[in-house]
Order: sequence, then structure tokens, then C-alpha cells
Amino acid sequence: MTKTPDIAAMMKDVMGAFPIDTSAMSDAFKTTATLNEKLSGVALTAAEKSAEISNKWTKDTLAKLSDMSKVKQEPADYAKAMTEFTSASAEVAAEHMAAFAEIAKKVQMDTVELMMAAGKDMSEEATAAVKKATADATAASKKATTK
Repeated sequence: MTKTPDIAAMMKDVMGAFPIDTSAMSDAFKTTATLNEKLSGVALTAAEKSAEISNKWTKDTLAKLSDMSKVKQEPADYAKAMTEFTSASAEVAAEHMAAFAEIAKKVQMDTVELMMAAGKDMSEEATAAVKKATADATAASKKATTK
């Protein structure tokens, strides 16, 4: 009777002859996790600064509303208070929007810088991994052919 070849054993031998280095995957994961940490830091810093600006803007607006809502002696004083409130609100809005634009600009610059650095790191890691895999495969092939 013919004996059926053990495919599992053959696959195990083949895979053993070409070892897989998982350190490249581990390094890629660590690099990605580090990048994500840095990007999260940029986003959280921007969110914190944005919240500070929004909080200040709200406090300023409420203070101006408080002044506007006080009792006036003449009916014309109400129109004047409303005009002053509107004018001051427009001026403050421009200042705060400029502050938000500065935050967005910094986030963009930091993100581009991080992505450029990450791309360089990943490229170097990929090159090193491919060189190592090629050397390992070549050594395994030579070892397999000399048996």
C-alpha cells in the first residue's frame, strides 16, 4: 500500500527552512504607535488651546452683554449700547478667528513634520527588513540546496 505523504510535516519543514523574522512587524507596530501618540498630542494640544480661546470669547461676550443689559437713562442709550456691543463683538470675533487660524496653522505644520519623519523612519525600517529577509532567504536557499 502507498503511504500518503504528510502535508503538514512538509509545510512545517518548508516554513522552517525559510524562517520569518517578526521583529520587522514589531518595529513597524512600535513606529506606528509612536506616530499615533505624537499625532494625538498635537490634536489634544490644539483642542486645549481652542477651548481656552472659546472660553475667553464666551466670557468676554457675557461681560459685554452684562454691560449692555444695564438700565439706561434715555431710550437712545439702548441703541448706543447695542451699537457698541455689536462693534466690539465684531472686533473680538476677528481677533479670536485669527487665534483659531494660528492654532490650525501650527497643527498643520506639526502634522506635516511628523508625517515626514515617520515616512523617513518607515522607509529606513522597510529597507532594513527587506535586506535582512533577502539575506535570510539566500542563506536558507543555500542551506537547502547543500543538503
